[in-house]
Amino acid sequence: MDPDDDPAPFEAEPQCPDCQAALESGGRQAISFLLVDTLTVPVVGCDAHLEEFRAICELTTEDSADLLGHLPAGGIQCPACRNRDQSGGMPLVFVEAGAVGVLACETHATDTIECFKSGLQTRQQLGANGPF
Repeated sequence: MDPDDDPAPFEAEPQCPDCQAALESGGRQAISFLLVDTLTVPVVGCDAHLEEFRAICELTTEDSADLLGHLPAGGIQCPACRNRDQSGGMPLVFVEAGAVGVLACETHATDTIECFKSGLQTRQQLGANGPF
């Protein structure tokens, strides 16, 4: 795997104490739900880094990306995502000094992480072009 493919290949854990606490809590109260494109994905992290994650994902979506602190109406469509829990481990996406854990099936976690990576590349390209 190319190190450039990993959002933060050298980070072992987030430096943000709020993210660390949310990731370690294991409780349902720490879970938020990211609605992006056709996905409803459970995510864990502190409010600030979840919002940054959402904003970066939104840069490359056709519709808005929303973050909910409660189970959305209609629930989670994917049975594998719905039954996924934190105890089995989860991919972490590092956002600045924090991290977001993606509690989804492998396919939807990959789709969500790819959306984040695309948004990050878009943000970097927009920053390289100067202010508008």
